[in-house]
Amino acid sequence: MKLWYQSMSRQEAWGHYNVALRRILDRVKDADTEIEVHGITKRGGLADQFHYLDYLESGEVMENVQIATKRGFDAFLIGNIGDPGIHACREITTMPVLGLCETALHTACLMGQNFSLVTINEKFTPRIIDNVHRYKMERRLSAVNRMTIDRINDLDAGFTNAAARKRIFDQFMKAANANVEQGAEVIIAAGGVVMALLAEFGVHQAAKNTPILNGIVSLVKMGEAAVKMNRIMGGKFLSKRLYYAPPGTDQIDEIRKYYGDVYPTVPGKADLKKAASKPVRKTAKKAVKKRAR
Repeated sequence: MKLWYQSMSRQEAWGHYNVALRRILDRVKDADTEIEVHGITKRGGLADQFHYLDYLESGEVMENVQIATKRGFDAFLIGNIGDPGIHACREITTMPVLGLCETALHTACLMGQNFSLVTINEKFTPRIIDNVHRYKMERRLSAVNRMTIDRINDLDAGFTNAAARKRIFDQFMKAANANVEQGAEVIIAAGGVVMALLAEFGVHQAAKNTPILNGIVSLVKMGEAAVKMNRIMGGKFLSKRLYYAPPGTDQIDEIRKYYGDVYPTVPGKADLKKAASKPVRKTAKKAVKKRAR
């Protein structure tokens, strides 16, 4: 199977993280799974903790899910804790689309009766809590404590600098253990780069034997499971009724006139007319006659 892993980082700004991410993905994926990692290349890719900058980057994510659909990928994984563009992406394609935050929250609920969050900084915290409410998971949220890394690009040094890594891990474990004292049964690192650091250096447990869920690992394994379920279900894993329903054939041509080549899974009237006018292949005709006998 082929998975598209959509990072929100720019390669030159997050060099060490991207190298580590590739190692982690290769280590945890199934042998027959191919994962392509794509970052932000057009605009941004550095500070998505700010709403406006996240908005500017999200357009590329939605463009990429259309590209992945046309290239025949089996699932689209959004590797960012904000799950940027997740609902629009599900409207665009018919393949499974999984987000880092939503997948981690649901996985954590399989691991314990409640979960808790360790966020990166004060600015990021309300946004992640908004996600918890958006997914209607607030009743399972037991605690939120945060680190104090305001410039999130400083996390990149943790992959190569032992002193920087110790400072980051000390902050993370302090917040994680505070969650444990507040009754947390599972810890979620609410930030993709922190997840990568924990996975790279094998940190999976906080105080009192409390498991730390690694969202990157969860996203890959759940993505693989979604692809397998999609195959079993005949391509019906992603519901296209109501919330994720795209425009119909009756209006897609008009929409494309003003928006460009959007919704690659929706045939236009011209596409349907062309398909209907195609002559039936001789082999197909013979098969029909054979069945009729």
